Amino acid sequence: MGISRREIGRSRAVRVVLFVIVGVILLINPFFLSGYGQGVMTRFLCFALFAMSYNIVFGYTGLLSLGHAAFFGAGGYVVGVLKLRYDITLFWIGFPLGLLMSTITAALFGIIALRATGIYFLLVTFALGQMLYSLAWNVKWLCSPGMNGITAIPLPDLGIPGVTLNSTSFYYIVLGFFLISALLLHRLVRSPYGLALVGIREDESRMKAIGYNTWFYKWMVFLITGFFAGIAGILFTYYNFFISPKHLGISTSFLPMVMSIIGGLGTFLGPVIGAAIYILVETLAGTALPERWPLILGGLFIVTIMFARKGIWEYLLRLWAETSFRDGSTKS
Repeated sequence: MGISRREIGRSRAVRVVLFVIVGVILLINPFFLSGYGQGVMTRFLCFALFAMSYNIVFGYTGLLSLGHAAFFGAGGYVVGVLKLRYDITLFWIGFPLGLLMSTITAALFGIIALRATGIYFLLVTFALGQMLYSLAWNVKWLCSPGMNGITAIPLPDLGIPGVTLNSTSFYYIVLGFFLISALLLHRLVRSPYGLALVGIREDESRMKAIGYNTWFYKWMVFLITGFFAGIAGILFTYYNFFISPKHLGISTSFLPMVMSIIGGLGTFLGPVIGAAIYILVETLAGTALPERWPLILGGLFIVTIMFARKGIWEYLLRLWAETSFRDGSTKS
């Protein structure tokens, strides 16, 4: 018994149509949303990319980290310090320097953390992230006067005469970075390197036995995901107009983990679905029941762990398959 080629082709065609529809919605929604709605969408895209980068570390490679926010916040702090101390807002300076700092931070974290395994790896990443959190909290040079953090960070200057960014144009910049990053990450997970990461997750000792330098593969994961987490962090800092020590610490590291688990670890679009659900629930609960928001998030996480351990995306795929082939042939 099997699925006919015709049915497979139809399913793929429908998927393409759905992706096109989603893409069109992302392109046109600023024309129908208020400024607040555009901000919510910009926030969603930043955190979706952040969650996708974390999913490569945990979902595909099996490295449970609690220090991922360090890469997210490191890039944001570069942008903030350039504005605070040197009054530099040029995108072509802040963005590449922020990415460089995020990638260097990830490289150093990898060298240190990958000396440990299992629960000790988790604790080392947690400790490294909290070290940066403490540094940002205590060093006054990294703070605006009278604050713990850097405020009044403007949208970037593109250096093009007559061009000034607003919330709508910045949304499209974030959307462009998100789509390009998603394409690159998709190519990564489908490449031989991505398949090797899955092999390391499933049985690292066997991968070593057949000749893979698993330490180097995992270290490269830190660099790659640090790079993409840095993109998300820099864009979020511009959107948020503010960066604080919490964006380096455990509370922010917890977010992409929750998003990935809710959406589906080890699936490409799972973190995006998880980010969408998180931002939607956060927005609705933050408006109606702001004091109950942590309770609602905890309840959502518990329900997912208990009843949808593979993530919501996996169950959507099952529903999709049942709907697509319910009336089709089952013969190959």
